[in-house]
Amino acid sequence: MSFFKDMKAGLTRNVTFLGVVSGLTDISSEMLYPIVPVFLTTVLGAPMQVVGLIEGAAEATASFVKIIGGRLSDKHGVRKPFVVAGYSLSAISKPVLALAASWQFVLFSRFIDRVGKGLRTSARDALIAGSVDKAHWGKAFGFHRAMDTLGAALGPLAALAMIHYMGAEKPDYRLIFLAAFIPALLGVGVLIWFVKEKARQAVPAGSAPAAVPVSADFKVFVALYAIFALGNSSDVFLIMKARSMGFTLTQVILAYTGYNLIYALLASPAGWLSDRLGKVKTMCFGFAVFAAVYLGFALAKQPWMVWGLFALYGFYGAFNEGIAKAVIAHLSSGANRATAMGYFQGALGFLTFAASALAGFLWDQVSPSAPFLAGAAGALLSGLALTLWARKKKFAF
Repeated sequence: MSFFKDMKAGLTRNVTFLGVVSGLTDISSEMLYPIVPVFLTTVLGAPMQVVGLIEGAAEATASFVKIIGGRLSDKHGVRKPFVVAGYSLSAISKPVLALAASWQFVLFSRFIDRVGKGLRTSARDALIAGSVDKAHWGKAFGFHRAMDTLGAALGPLAALAMIHYMGAEKPDYRLIFLAAFIPALLGVGVLIWFVKEKARQAVPAGSAPAAVPVSADFKVFVALYAIFALGNSSDVFLIMKARSMGFTLTQVILAYTGYNLIYALLASPAGWLSDRLGKVKTMCFGFAVFAAVYLGFALAKQPWMVWGLFALYGFYGAFNEGIAKAVIAHLSSGANRATAMGYFQGALGFLTFAASALAGFLWDQVSPSAPFLAGAAGALLSGLALTLWARKKKFAF
């Protein structure tokens, strides 16, 4: 009984409703995520290198805006307006995608969506950290990831239901893109009505608070984490690997849904565990799982292996992103937390662009296994470096 009581502690009103908003938005986004690469390659005739370019460019856009958005949020001392604007832009991108007649238009839609993600993410994460005691940061960010990922699991199932209703042979992808607008719009409504931000002390006219620089420990953490990020390409490559092994679109969606369900189930307990065992240590366990999964995708010869690999990939997700954000919260202060979140996630986005472009090149020019071998090596090296660094620093978190 005390375990469940402890698990509930720290899940404040804002943390809970921001989780609901992210869940609804991810239902919308993940209805499209496993379908867009198939739409690009089969309907619009785009090659895999273009798929990698679009995903990489989209993440690079989000990365740049995350940095700007985080700095502006700290400068003006507010979070919610940036969060509302960001979720609204992402919602608008869904019906825009339905108009796509070329891969360039898909890139435009992804650009709008990622501008929205970049604008909201840093401010939202700072709002979460400011809504709960630091003793529960791992749990709070883990819960948020759990709700986000639950939406990511439900989204593909909604898309799959629509595909079967329309006919699996020639589904109307554009109708699915339009349907994805509904949960995104609901998410914006929940955000506006139920998430509250504490009023901050007014800033005198003509003045602005001085920027607070990030710490040296923050910079080291980001640099060591970047080794992993450079091999962590878009999940599109996992999807296309499954397709290359004979998976139907339905099987791809089900496998991806299984990954997200496991991720959602484990994210909150993983965050709770990180609050007790140490966040860097717990995160590095996730890196080890990632390396095993990517090595498995590189060596897999039979389609049945892919099901288990997607399931194991859910363990990596639960022990990574939410916990990494909790580490950043510890390595920053209330005055520069959105800036730190923006720098961290912005750097990761630029690295995702490089990783996705590199993965597309390795896939086409070397072999479909090459991107996964590179990713596994980067995860092991980064995890080892972070473990040694954390032991040397003797962090209390």
